Amino acid sequence: MSHKNKGLHKQPIMIAVKQTVSENAGLACLLFLAVAGSVIVGILPPLALERIVNLLTDGKTFSIGVVLLYFLLLCASGILDAGKESLITVFGQKATHEIRSCMCRKLKTLPADYFTKQDTGTTVSRFVNDVDTVETLFTSGVISMIADAFRMVSILAVIFIKSPGLGILLLIALPFLYLLTRCFQKRMLAAQLDNRRAVGRANNHVPDTIRSIRMIHNLHKEDFMEERYDSYIQDGFRAVNRANFYDAIYSPIIITVSAILVATMMIMSAGGGWFMQFFGMSVGTAVAVIAYVGKIFEPLESIGMEIQNIQAAAAGIHRINEFMEEPEITGAAGKSGEPAAEAAVPALKLSNVSFGYDRALKILAGFSLTVQPGEHVTLTGRTGAGKSTVFKLLLGLYEPWSGNIDVFGQRAGQIREEDKRKLFGYVEQGFHPIPGTILDQITLGDAGIGREQAAQALKTAGLLDTVNELPLTMDTPYTSAMFSQGQIQLLSIARAVAADPQILLLDEVTANLDSHTEQKVLEALQAAARHRTVLSISHRLYEYTGGRRVEL
Repeated sequence: MSHKNKGLHKQPIMIAVKQTVSENAGLACLLFLAVAGSVIVGILPPLALERIVNLLTDGKTFSIGVVLLYFLLLCASGILDAGKESLITVFGQKATHEIRSCMCRKLKTLPADYFTKQDTGTTVSRFVNDVDTVETLFTSGVISMIADAFRMVSILAVIFIKSPGLGILLLIALPFLYLLTRCFQKRMLAAQLDNRRAVGRANNHVPDTIRSIRMIHNLHKEDFMEERYDSYIQDGFRAVNRANFYDAIYSPIIITVSAILVATMMIMSAGGGWFMQFFGMSVGTAVAVIAYVGKIFEPLESIGMEIQNIQAAAAGIHRINEFMEEPEITGAAGKSGEPAAEAAVPALKLSNVSFGYDRALKILAGFSLTVQPGEHVTLTGRTGAGKSTVFKLLLGLYEPWSGNIDVFGQRAGQIREEDKRKLFGYVEQGFHPIPGTILDQITLGDAGIGREQAAQALKTAGLLDTVNELPLTMDTPYTSAMFSQGQIQLLSIARAVAADPQILLLDEVTANLDSHTEQKVLEALQAAARHRTVLSISHRLYEYTGGRRVEL
């Protein structure tokens, strides 16, 4: 993966926003117009009210149209606000859908080691809880805060025009409110991060307890596990309480400051002289200004409530970014997307490989093996010597403790998942069916494998005539009862060669077959192995096709 692409994987939120905007340009334009209209129309009703009150106090008559205009402006403001909120919600849902899609694509590139080392509950929490909190970044977070900020600026400008003294008072108060907001942001972020960690630990505790329930009963550790789970719940509860406390005291502070500013304006206006000129105004203007003071603190109060949502989203983004930065399987494929394979490069090369499923028990110790393209090699050794483990390492399911594993010059752990089926065909002792037809058993839902390829794979495995005798041929729903044990193994071979892989991995394919059935399977394997590199754990295949034997 290039450095550029790697950086993109670390910015799923920006990718989601850009993708959502590019795919929903009309929605983005409507959202922009709704936000702008909401801000502009929102400052007009107090101006209409000022006009009405001034006419009344001057003893002048006014038309019903002015009153209707005032109510129409109120209605328009409400409609635009409602439309803005609806569009923000739709945009947020589409953006979070893109985030989950990006995370799912990342999930497919992670090596098997990630799933063995990472807590299941933590991964689930990132996909569910953290992405849900990120949705608030759009639905009641950044976009709403931007709209509220523009509304504050526009109202402040009108207040300066109507009452310079009050405007100055507001400018004096705003830095204090800004510093207060920053203080709350830092504390809320810390609380939300603590809550997310506690949720992840609690989510992981339940499946871990279920998996180990027998051991827990045997060791009489039920109380310990219960106390541990309760501590995780309490940690999350305390973190949420901290966040709620900061949110609860923020709004009363804003309301109190608003009341103090209005009272100061009224007192100064009644003082006469210079104060009256600086703060004074007509009755209609006073009504409008008081309305504006309330309006300028409404968005501030909303921002106070939105801070918690934004900080919760920030905590979720932090954890999502941690997930996106996990080391992944990144293929170095060429332009065609196919693994690079040159005749001069060994098909398989294991160099001083050491590995075990547990640090206390090493299965492979400094094992080396080189297999040239087109060569047939059989692995032999006692049970537990590591023959099947070699296959898993070649497939990139695990990373070796030490040493290197190369497949046609590429690190096994760096081969992309979409390239593996073109590279490997794996035939196991048992066949693992999926719901669907016989065709589905061969293609495994791979759109790149057509009916002709599936038919050719059945022909190679010697099973095409049998399938063609069925009422719906390859479209017949699969059941294990329709085939003998040997035929099921032939179907497994057809599945392995359907994508025309370069390498066949054969794991004791004939172990559970009788001699007559075994002969048919060996003939099918001989046909499948033609012009391919073969690594097998099959003594009979070695005797049947020749090749080289390697002892583990």
